[in-house]
Amino acid sequence: MADGIHKHGNAVVQTAVPEVRVTIDRPPWNPTPAERKHLPNAGTARANRAPSTSAPEGSPEWAEQHSHQTVLQQHCDFFDTDKDGIIWPLDTYHGFYALGFGFFLSLLSTLIIHFNFSYPTCPGILPDPFFRLYVGNIHKAKHGSDTGSYDNEGRFIPQKFEDFFNKYSNGKDGVTATDLWEALKRQRVIMDPIGSGGAFFEWLATYILLWPEDGVLKKEDVRRVYDGSIFVDIASKRAGSAKAKAA
Repeated sequence: MADGIHKHGNAVVQTAVPEVRVTIDRPPWNPTPAERKHLPNAGTARANRAPSTSAPEGSPEWAEQHSHQTVLQQHCDFFDTDKDGIIWPLDTYHGFYALGFGFFLSLLSTLIIHFNFSYPTCPGILPDPFFRLYVGNIHKAKHGSDTGSYDNEGRFIPQKFEDFFNKYSNGKDGVTATDLWEALKRQRVIMDPIGSGGAFFEWLATYILLWPEDGVLKKEDVRRVYDGSIFVDIASKRAGSAKAKAA
């Protein structure tokens, strides 16, 4: 509602203060009764599913196959080619290349990811000499200035995901590059260059990966980036197209 006041039965929830414009310009997601029914307890983090209003069950088949992993670990699973819980820089390079990033962008992505995220995931005090990522500790690589859709343990919070799109999509079923630029500025927190840089890199990579023809990153596609289920599909399609061209 325009005044930021919402009624749920006898309860009244105020999400905006007229005198504080930012609370009006960036409204959080306030579910309708139907949305609350299909996506109950949206503020409760899901350990191994990434549901949304458009996909209340998340990615069911993917989630069943990866029920032993958190959503953040599922996001990384595509790059762990031998499923040993350790992602080498070469694994990341091959993963990005398979997703269509080409030589230079795949190499750059590998350097950025492993230089920044290897040490936080290391099982000991000393840094890993090969800059590997340890998937079991990937939650320790979570950074600030992001959407907050992952919690500090790697679970997925539907409310935060819906909040982001409600605040920045301007009523669309997705976000444009302009929306993302505004979102990056508004989600940024003080004294957080690594988090801000990480958020910029992740959204840039997501945009390049999906490269929407109409310029709008679809909400459902972004959700599937969060749980990693879309990576396998994109890589498979690209591999199939390459074989078809070769034939």
